[in-house]
Order: sequence, then C-alpha cells, then structure tokens
Amino acid sequence: MSSIKLTALEPSGGVEHVDPLLLPTLAQHYSRRAERLRQLADGHPMADYLRFAASVADAQQLALDQLPLPATANAQLDLVSGEAPLHYASLPRDTYWRAVLGHLIKHLQPEASAQVRGVLVELRDCTMEQLEAWADALLAGDFASVGSARALFLWSALSLYWTQLAANLALRATAELGEKRQLCPVCASTPSTSVILGNGLRYLHCGLCESRWHMVRLKCSNCEETGKLDYWSLESKDAALKAESCGDCDSYLKIVHFSRDRDLDVFADDLATLALDAEMEREGFARSGLNPFLFPG
Repeated sequence: MSSIKLTALEPSGGVEHVDPLLLPTLAQHYSRRAERLRQLADGHPMADYLRFAASVADAQQLALDQLPLPATANAQLDLVSGEAPLHYASLPRDTYWRAVLGHLIKHLQPEASAQVRGVLVELRDCTMEQLEAWADALLAGDFASVGSARALFLWSALSLYWTQLAANLALRATAELGEKRQLCPVCASTPSTSVILGNGLRYLHCGLCESRWHMVRLKCSNCEETGKLDYWSLESKDAALKAESCGDCDSYLKIVHFSRDRDLDVFADDLATLALDAEMEREGFARSGLNPFLFPG
C-alpha cells in the first residue's frame, strides 16, 4: 500500500508545502510531445523513429480532440483509502480505449510503412477478446506475449484512456509516513522517469496515466535505499537528463531536470538518449521503468 493517501476532494483551508501528487493536464499534451520529438530528430541517428513516434503522438492528440473520454466512462469510481483508484489490474476498462485504438489506426495507416501497416491492419481486424487479452498482458508487464510492435499502439490507446481518467479525478493527496512509493498511487503502474521540477522537487512520472508523485531525491526510485546511488551522463555533469543507478538493487531510472531545460519531454527526451541506456546496461544495471515508445521484445 502506498504511503500517499488519496481521498475525495473537499475544500481545504490549508496549503501543503509539498504537493504529494500532480495529476496530468491535457491541454495540447500530445502535440507538445510531437513537437519535441521532431525537434530532437534533427541530425539524430534515430531520426526516422523519432519522427514516427511524433506521428503517434500527433494521432493521440487528434484522438483527444475528436474523441474525448465520455463523462459516463468509469464515472463511478470507488475511492478506497490507500488504494490506487485507477488500478490497472482492477479497474473495469471502458470500451472507449478500443475506440481510441481504432481512431489511432485510422489516422496512422495512410502514411505508415508496409511493416507498420501490417501491424495496424492486424490490430484493426482482430477480435475484441484478443484486444482485451493483449491489454491484460501488456498492463501486467507480460510484453513477450504481446510483442513490441503491437504493444506500442495498444499502450498508446490505453495510456490516452488512463491519462484522461487521471486528469478528471476529483481527489486530494496527503503524504503519510512510510515507504512504498515505487508505484503510481493513481493507477499502480511503474514510473517511466524521475523529473526534477523548477522548485527542485523530485516526482516520479507514471508511464501509463502520466500522473506524478513526490519522492525525495536521495532515494532509489525502485528499492528506496539511499547508500549506493550514482548519477550518469554522456554529456556534462550539469546535463538536463541523467541516469540514476542504485548499487543495492542494480537498477536505474533516468532523471529529467526541468529545472535546467523547460523544453524537455519525459518520453521524447528519454527515447532520444538510448545511448545512455546502452551504457547503463554495459555497467550492469537494468532499467526499472519503460518508455511507451520502446517496449522490449
């Protein structure tokens, strides 16, 4: 159980010094990501894939604009004290996410390569039962049974669904004593990165619902130990993106310093720095989170 407690939103006269939870904001969320991906693509060895990822983000923005989450989708949520209200394993998924997937496929298919078009057609033509089975496996971390090509598009639809649900939650968060902050208090998924905001506070950024929750900086985001943390960069020591490794659990997660560059995007800049991931793997560390544009397998 997380030590960040979520309760229904009520008027409050006090102001907390540190907000334990930042829910996602949707205004031009995906178009800004697409713009950053295209900016990073200029002169990059992975330029083609970064531009492809930008087209996926564009399709997500179009789906958000043209097919927003209906107010009736999961309108009644039971907010159980201490439990993630949008837990990926227990939330009854609305059929809306499959409609989003169809919208993404329709938008992406005309400009897709032959290989990508084959995946899109397969997803378009498969049964509802198969889509839901792949979604279950993907959310549970069973990437091998889904395949990285399918996972990208399935996750893009699922994440757009969960992010809208999270953005519309009426709740407040309070930080309680305790540990167990490795997972998102909103949907129980793993973080994709850490972020350092302009005020110097660190938050973990959820790879599914894109909520952010506070975690002190001198703790491993995976095991919460403090004794064997190191910071890595292929640039200067003041680089805006680094990797934090932990010698206790042999894991790492990237840290995005918005305090040093406000134009960064958690998924885009992570994807554009795979050379750092390769270096971390050579050093014997395993990544503790995932990038929604790059699934294993």
